[in-house]
Amino acid sequence: MAEFKIVTDSNSDLPQEYLEQNNIGVLYLSYTICEQVYDEFQKLDIKEFYRLMREGNMSTTSQVNPTQAKDKFEEYLNENNELLYIAFSSGLSGTCGSGQIAAQEIMEENPNAKIIVVDSLCASLGQGLLIHLALQKKKEGKTIEEVAAYLEDIKLNLVHIFTVDDLNHLYRGGRVSHATAIIGSLASIKPILHVDNEGHLIPINKVRGRKKSLHALADYMEQKMTEEFMDKNPDIFISHGDCLEDVELLKEEIVKRFGERNFLINEVGPTVGAHSGPGTMALFFLGTGR
Repeated sequence: MAEFKIVTDSNSDLPQEYLEQNNIGVLYLSYTICEQVYDEFQKLDIKEFYRLMREGNMSTTSQVNPTQAKDKFEEYLNENNELLYIAFSSGLSGTCGSGQIAAQEIMEENPNAKIIVVDSLCASLGQGLLIHLALQKKKEGKTIEEVAAYLEDIKLNLVHIFTVDDLNHLYRGGRVSHATAIIGSLASIKPILHVDNEGHLIPINKVRGRKKSLHALADYMEQKMTEEFMDKNPDIFISHGDCLEDVELLKEEIVKRFGERNFLINEVGPTVGAHSGPGTMALFFLGTGR
């Protein structure tokens, strides 16, 4: 295996055991709910987080700042003098910029250190899938430069498609208007969104009813995962806002249309879930484009 360490941040939503098994470093964004701040050291169970959100409690989030990024990078440089930091989309957070500043400062102070920052332009398990693909290349013996170049080459083929159950969370985040949230909620309108080439969350469609919204995710997958990409997707990632029963429905639909796949499934973490809310369903795979 190539000798460099992969580092990411908590927005990747990868399971803790996956991070530990693969020795992946993590920068932690913090969030606040019910006037309590949670971070790397003070954690809240994810089901409790979504319970609080369902009761009407709002959550706010904070990016990693350059000092925090520098401290973490220096900690990981004690293990390895080459770090590949795969960062949360710069279109959604300043965390990537903080990592770039920290990396530059460290390399100026320590010429033996090498830190490459990749702006994933991804979110949640889309970022997680990019890390998964990077890890595969690392296990093949690719150098840090080769893996970084590979990620830059494929990241705009990493499709994010998702829906939410409650439009009010998107309204609070400025993604839809107040009128759209009210009318949509009354009419059971479910938006279909994706992450575009600039790493922003963009509404692209809307359907009526939860079940139709899940089918719409599979429909979009059918559009994007053409024959060229059919064999490039042995692993499909799904993240959800505490709605595991709906995950099973989506999985069944994917297997029916595309055959058996390996699925990695995890909850949408609090720093993304604060803006998407309970009931979020997100699907990630490689395709012809976002």
